[in-house]
Amino acid sequence: MTTTELSTQRPSRTASAAAPAYQPPRFRPVPLWWRDASVSLFWLVLVWVTSLWVSNGGIQDLGALGTGLTSLGRLTGLIASALLLVQVFLMARVPWFEQAWGQDALARTHRYVGFTSFNLLWAHIVLITLGYAAGSSAGLWGTIVSFVVDYPGMLLAVAGTVALCMVVVTSVKKARARLRYESWHLIHLYGYLGAGLALPHQLWTGQEFLRSTASTVFWWTLYAVCAGAVLVYRIGLPLYRSWRAPLRVAAVHAEGPGVTSVVVAGAGVERLQPAPGQFFQWRFLDGRGWSRAHPFSLSAAPDGRHLRITAAHVGDGTDRMARLRPGTRVLVEGPYGRLHPGVRTRRKVLLMGSGIGITPLRALLEGLEQSPGDVVVVHRAHSADELFLSGELQQLASRLGARYVTVPGPRVPGRSSWLPATAAHLSDAEALTQLVPDVAEHDVFLCGSPGWMDAARQAALDSGVPADHIHLERFVY
Repeated sequence: MTTTELSTQRPSRTASAAAPAYQPPRFRPVPLWWRDASVSLFWLVLVWVTSLWVSNGGIQDLGALGTGLTSLGRLTGLIASALLLVQVFLMARVPWFEQAWGQDALARTHRYVGFTSFNLLWAHIVLITLGYAAGSSAGLWGTIVSFVVDYPGMLLAVAGTVALCMVVVTSVKKARARLRYESWHLIHLYGYLGAGLALPHQLWTGQEFLRSTASTVFWWTLYAVCAGAVLVYRIGLPLYRSWRAPLRVAAVHAEGPGVTSVVVAGAGVERLQPAPGQFFQWRFLDGRGWSRAHPFSLSAAPDGRHLRITAAHVGDGTDRMARLRPGTRVLVEGPYGRLHPGVRTRRKVLLMGSGIGITPLRALLEGLEQSPGDVVVVHRAHSADELFLSGELQQLASRLGARYVTVPGPRVPGRSSWLPATAAHLSDAEALTQLVPDVAEHDVFLCGSPGWMDAARQAALDSGVPADHIHLERFVY
């Protein structure tokens, strides 16, 4: 594990490898207090939902078995609905929330809120059914049939519940591991369908929707805000940008076995105003499967004319990249992510990337304001042949006065580690401080597989880097 000798190898095949004339706008991230404010708003919604239940006699109804079960069923249903809408809003890619949270934190929160909402949904179904059955001569099965057949909107609600079940089942880690990204993405869209189908029965039969003007206005407003966020930021804005200034594939290059770079150009590039290290959701209009977006980070600093991404072939969507032809239309959503120069808090920066995760760090190296000695790049790979973009990184490091270190080799067996087996005699923190003795004085940017990033993050923490100075983003669906 030694510092790679700096040399000039093949340059980037985009204009951005040379000192760019274009200077991207200074990125001013949304203050982190936006995140705290959104959490407070989230709890206020739940408190308000509970207060509606209380004001409509929810507590008084707990006195008897049948009405008590029904009342608890109403409460769990209301909270489940509110959480479902919060879940939709979290992934609507509203710029202010996305910049304050980052996609990594949003995705984890979205997942937690989703599973909680789903469990409460089933509690609502069971409690409501048992409550009505306790006060009915029809019995349990007769009550279930009556619900589905006689109550307005219940058939739609059943269909919505089935759609949500498909989404949740395929979101379990073991199930996701067996699905291609494209299949999972298609199934996950049923979450929007499930939320939409559940709405009518609440508006037509729910007491908390019908008893007061305040509750009716509240719920309609909540639904309208969430639906509007999805329509504007997930659909409307990307389509408008693509119509106003279309993007097209300019070039396609093989970077190594199973790795491809795609250069995109067009009048809309400069208007997107991305920062180095950020990512977009990409759709290439080259035929079947174009509707499924894939998240790829920029692998070169934006120059106002081109955007470049580099991806490993891990599925149908990424395999297609190697077959793209110049002139292919491109739709993008973004830019997204907090892995950019705007979150930097210190002069010294450590960029640690593993495998194809080196791509946003290569863009960061190129785009960071720096003096010689400010930046260290640690490039981890399973073998020397998998040190993708190594030539460009060496050239950039030489020109900018950065230090570039490669750490190739199979991973340490038997323990979670960011190191190769050749360094198994060292702890993760010991190895990091040997490579970067003053690492505690650095901002640390990480990108790689989730397990590798967890190990690298822990090594940085153990080496004295405060958690607020460690920046990472996961791209696991």
